[in-house]
Amino acid sequence: MSLPTEEDVLTALRDVVDPELGMNIVDLGLVYGITIEADRIHIQMTMTTPACPMSGLIVDNVRETVAAFAPDVAEIEVDLVWDPPWHPGLMSDGARTLFG
Repeated sequence: MSLPTEEDVLTALRDVVDPELGMNIVDLGLVYGITIEADRIHIQMTMTTPACPMSGLIVDNVRETVAAFAPDVAEIEVDLVWDPPWHPGLMSDGARTLFG
């Protein structure tokens, strides 16, 4: 079994869209870190605001997307963090252009 790379996981996560903003979570700058081990992928991410009503759905979608992409990995762990707080400067250039 070959493990996915961080870039592989980021590519898969581009399929996870924030339903309120209509853009993927990678370009929104919501993914803070990815750790890949032999039997586990750990993703540290945030939301645009702690009050985001879609956070549970988005986290579930992240787990499901990564599990489908890397079925040989036993554990997909997603930690929702608030530090550092999200800000528009974390978005990709394309996202910043789109949202102005």
